[in-house]
Amino acid sequence: MVDLNDVKAIRALDSMGSLITTENYDKQFKEGLDLVANFELPPLNREIHEIILLGTGGGSSVAGGFLRSYLFDELKQPIIINQGYNIPAFVDKNTLVLVTSHSGNTEEILSAYEQAKKTGAYMVALTAGGKLAENCKNDGVPCLIVPADIGHPRRDLGYIFVPLLVMLHKLGLISDKTEEIMETINLFTELNKKLNPEVPVEQNHAKQIAIGLYGHIPLIYGSLDYYDSVAWRWKNQFGENSKLMAFYNVIPNLHHDEAVGWDMPEDLLKKFYLIMLRDDELDSPKIKKRKDITADILKERMGHVEFVYATGKSRLARMFSLVYLGDFVTLYAPIYRGVDPTPVEVINLFKRKMAE
Repeated sequence: MVDLNDVKAIRALDSMGSLITTENYDKQFKEGLDLVANFELPPLNREIHEIILLGTGGGSSVAGGFLRSYLFDELKQPIIINQGYNIPAFVDKNTLVLVTSHSGNTEEILSAYEQAKKTGAYMVALTAGGKLAENCKNDGVPCLIVPADIGHPRRDLGYIFVPLLVMLHKLGLISDKTEEIMETINLFTELNKKLNPEVPVEQNHAKQIAIGLYGHIPLIYGSLDYYDSVAWRWKNQFGENSKLMAFYNVIPNLHHDEAVGWDMPEDLLKKFYLIMLRDDELDSPKIKKRKDITADILKERMGHVEFVYATGKSRLARMFSLVYLGDFVTLYAPIYRGVDPTPVEVINLFKRKMAE
């Protein structure tokens, strides 16, 4: 095991600097806000019935999930996240299509883009380049070009989520969120002082969770209305960063089906490490009670039950306080095992085989 108090060892193992990128989320989110500031969109000269986000993976699709959760009680149109090659039959001229592919070469998104174009939908794209940027230029589709980084969009949320959020405001679908974005940026700065590699294990909650997870399967429970997408983000980050199979579900939904699985054989259930996402302000009294009951039932059955609490003033900041903690946890977890968190060899292998 790697000593998580050994900052030099941590930095050396993190060969592509994902920890540094995470530590600089405040700067990245500000850059994302600046990038979209002067981005011009044609007038929305039609009624929008639904918004469909074309996106895959831990950057684009999860950004769509954050939009859906964060804007739950404001946005009048439903957000549908479309991760496959094809688009649903309802897409037409009254659909807003957000096309997101960080590389610009994601084959599923390029396929869905071509189909959406034929429907006459209002389209806008976000990419770092590639075929998508070329297609948008040829087709006259507004396209925001964002930094390419190293081609791992899961660590580029500031370049994806923030511009998409601002675009919705520019189209007149939501109110101006600049103040909440700025609060979130400032919160990143403060949380970094508690979670970065220089902070020892004794004072670093992310490192403590990462160590406790060793030998367990991560299970993340979020909740409606705002923490379903945050739980999804944690699950995805455990896969890509930590190289761990992980699972997530949402309260209250899971109490109607998955909860029966808690009666599985004890030796199997003990393998799970439950991370419960909590918010003393946004969780309703009934959701709080359900989380308390869940913890009471599972604390003697599962390997461990860990509460993590949101901080911040605005809803956006509170959601991203837990996203930020999760990103650090999922980076420290593989490092503790001696594994570089950034490479995704299985995904690269799959892409090579698909290209054959």
